[in-house]
Amino acid sequence: MSKVFPRISRRRALEGATVGVVALGLLLWWLLPLGETPPSGTIVFSTGTPRGVYQEYGERLRTELGSDMPDLQVKLLNSAGSQENVERVATGKADFTIAAADAVETYELRHGSGADRLRGVARLYDDYVQLIVPRDSEVNSVTDLRHKRVATGLPDSGVRLIANRVLRAAGIDPRKDITPVADGIDTGPDRLQKGRIDAFFWSGGLPTKGLETLARKSGFKFVPIDSDLVAELHSGEQASRYYRTTNMPQAAYSSFRQGSTVPTIAVSNLLITRKDMDPRLTEWVTRTVIKSRDGIGAHVHSAQLVDLRTAIYTDPLPLQEGARRYYRSVKP
Repeated sequence: MSKVFPRISRRRALEGATVGVVALGLLLWWLLPLGETPPSGTIVFSTGTPRGVYQEYGERLRTELGSDMPDLQVKLLNSAGSQENVERVATGKADFTIAAADAVETYELRHGSGADRLRGVARLYDDYVQLIVPRDSEVNSVTDLRHKRVATGLPDSGVRLIANRVLRAAGIDPRKDITPVADGIDTGPDRLQKGRIDAFFWSGGLPTKGLETLARKSGFKFVPIDSDLVAELHSGEQASRYYRTTNMPQAAYSSFRQGSTVPTIAVSNLLITRKDMDPRLTEWVTRTVIKSRDGIGAHVHSAQLVDLRTAIYTDPLPLQEGARRYYRSVKP
């Protein structure tokens, strides 16, 4: 028996086609700003240390940029972290990078070369300062670190900047009162597990894979950084104003439970570039960063916090013209 299909009027068919064209147009507008041909060429993106969040985010973002701009080559450079990243972009050694807001302002206050050329693209997510010791350690506060072997991060890292400030706020001279060790997230967890250091500082998004591995192998505990220390930090250097009190969530590391939240400090991360970067390219990069949040966030948990409503707040840097164009184009 033959099937009888409902008759669709020519008018309804045309309306359906129109809706389809409009939907396709909106999709193209989202993916291809103003219907333009995607930018091409080569850019350099400075990331961070292996096993760190900057590195993984950079790798994921490169894939997303390649999808939106097939003819754009993105070269990734490992780095010690925020301080080196800021210097690289300011001096033209890299075109885009991620850096903590306190490191950006510190570079400006020190009148680093090219500091006046730095511009913001997006506020991304917060770094959490994580002070880690073995589970059976006698260290229960920052002041207990005196005379200990403490990894304070690589020399040009954002970790080193924060660790030294936290130690000084606790009355500890990072050069004399501890044995400072230049370990980052790529080497610190292994050296802590083997007993070669007593503690190490890390500043990164939650969770950081290097710490997840340590938690599975031998366990550790977080040392609290309480509000009194943060108040002391705020009374010091101007760049310390970017530190805010927060708590380490119990669920930050799936295989680790401390029993309660841990007081610590957080600082915002910024995607930055230079004033002279092609505005059209920067507009495309900004668009990719915002729309790839869920895709990258499925692998880099902290990237889930990228939000169009807060991305424009790149203090202490003004927005780069291309980023400004993008945010204006999507403003309700």
